[in-house]
Amino acid sequence: MTNGGAPSSIDASAGAPVGTRITIPMPDDFHHHGRDGTKTTAILEHACRRFRRCLFMPNLQPPITTTEQALEYKAHIIKSMPPAATESTTTAKRCFEPVMVLYLTDNTTADEISKAHAAGIVGVKFYPAGATTNSQHGVTDIRKCYSALQALSDHGMMLCIHSEVTDPSVDIFEREPVFIEQIIKPLTQDFPKLKITMEHISTKQAVNYVLNEAPDTVKASITCHHLLYNRNHMLVGGIRPHLYCLPILKGEGHRQALLQAATSGSPKFFLGTDSAPHVTETKEAACGCAGVYTAHAAIELYATAFDQAGALDQLADFASKYGALHYGFPVTSTNPAHGNQYATMTLEKTKWTVPATYSLGSGTTVTPLMAGEEIPWSIVDTSF
Repeated sequence: MTNGGAPSSIDASAGAPVGTRITIPMPDDFHHHGRDGTKTTAILEHACRRFRRCLFMPNLQPPITTTEQALEYKAHIIKSMPPAATESTTTAKRCFEPVMVLYLTDNTTADEISKAHAAGIVGVKFYPAGATTNSQHGVTDIRKCYSALQALSDHGMMLCIHSEVTDPSVDIFEREPVFIEQIIKPLTQDFPKLKITMEHISTKQAVNYVLNEAPDTVKASITCHHLLYNRNHMLVGGIRPHLYCLPILKGEGHRQALLQAATSGSPKFFLGTDSAPHVTETKEAACGCAGVYTAHAAIELYATAFDQAGALDQLADFASKYGALHYGFPVTSTNPAHGNQYATMTLEKTKWTVPATYSLGSGTTVTPLMAGEEIPWSIVDTSF
């Protein structure tokens, strides 16, 4: 099953001429689902080719709530990398870097945060209980986490947030704006030094908040699917399960606001794919899972969105600079003289067809975004 004949958001004739090439620093993805077991190996075949760093989500079963679990998961990710991600090249060692966070719960302690900081873990993920996949262990009342959040702030660590309320009385299309008013604004008042990432923002209200109201400690990641698709693509003419995600796709006005923010050159917005693979059968079901798989073509899809907006010149900073600055990582360089910080990717406007499915390990498959369709941009080279 492909996207089911969804009205396409991809206009290959728009933007730069066919054959155009751009070279950018190797991108970072500050929101990636690596899953576990053999699924991780399959996912990394795509992610390691496209990103220098990935921040891996901790919503496994069981969730990654302790420093020991996070370090074990990091070791699993490193062991699961394809050989090309770990072998030396003539310029520098190809080093795909897994970035780890803990899963915040009502019971996370300040001592655990301090322990995580000492181990190089960059922060925690705040899932409101019931907000998305494997979030049943999430936070029921953020005030129960205040001692952990104070430790997080004291150590200069990151609070990554799925910014949606789970109150069943709130419409699913309004959960993000309500969360901003009920949770984010009080949090920034109570913890003025706490670094926050509002992940995968999906509304014009979130764009306005981050851009015009939030303190400088608050920034946001944006997915490629929220830049390219609106809810009509998911619902008009039939339900397309491979476009179903949380936060759910919104109206066209919201998509346009997200695209304008991403391509504006503002350092408050950066790349976070939220690539979330599910076995095909669990998506194409009476009650399908939420999540869009984009690891197979993420940077190509971002290039497509930026090209359509006439903003290819803004892609490098959005994909390779602003997220790293927010998280405190060195910015990847396009200058070979910078040694281990040198890593580049060259993209060309040459179309390719996405396979109907990819292996997800153990005999299962995942249906990717744009399955069976053509993507206008391709990766033609990476250098390290």
